[in-house]
Amino acid sequence: MLCARLKKWEIKMNIAKRAIVMAAGKGTRMRPLTYQTPKPLIKVNGKPMIETIIEALHDSQIFEIYVVVGYLKEKFAYLETKYRALTLVENPFFDKYNNISSLYVVREHLADSIIVDGDQIVSNAQVVAPKFNASGYATIWTENAVNEWMLKLDGNRILGCIRDEVLTGWRLYSISRWSKKDALTLRKYVEFEFETQKNRQIYWDDVPIFLHPDEFELEVTKISPDDVQEIDSVDQLADVDQHYRDLLSGDSANE
Repeated sequence: MLCARLKKWEIKMNIAKRAIVMAAGKGTRMRPLTYQTPKPLIKVNGKPMIETIIEALHDSQIFEIYVVVGYLKEKFAYLETKYRALTLVENPFFDKYNNISSLYVVREHLADSIIVDGDQIVSNAQVVAPKFNASGYATIWTENAVNEWMLKLDGNRILGCIRDEVLTGWRLYSISRWSKKDALTLRKYVEFEFETQKNRQIYWDDVPIFLHPDEFELEVTKISPDDVQEIDSVDQLADVDQHYRDLLSGDSANE
């Protein structure tokens, strides 16, 4: 009886078949490093951040990867040679609009996907594991978060989100999974906001979280702070890689 229930549960599981890595932004908060190097390609302890994501995806048997590029796009060219089945997708709007434009240009690949920001360090491949019960986001318990997206939950279900305050709770992380059904809905509303509403200065996550939440039933996957790190400043970078401490003291750093 238990085996039958497990098999029934497994049938209902979704499986991510592809990944979208968002890597088009200018990374202004990481200047001067990002004057010459896109933020996802900045090395941390010898490895570009984006490659920790790609290798974790490969460990999870996800090889169909679309990397959305814009700023210094030519710097990413080597990835198509180094990693099989990886495709670069250019975002021609990266310098005019917010990251809704990046999801817009890759919208045809949303079904059964994992979407990941390219400026993260993934230490545990389980955060991009392909099996998932319901569409939604990774989340980490965070103390005294400042101006982050903090989720209101009922168990694992997302009820809402608060931002621009100092809060303690479950913080939304930019790793999300989308079933075929929810991806079609997401695509429809991304197109609606970008094309019809001309609402182009928003984050793409605004679409399911704030603008059209009633169209989705999203859940969270709770992960550990040790599983993934977001690097948003040179200070944070220097904390995890001593190579960058000279930059904080005023000396030059070459990347």
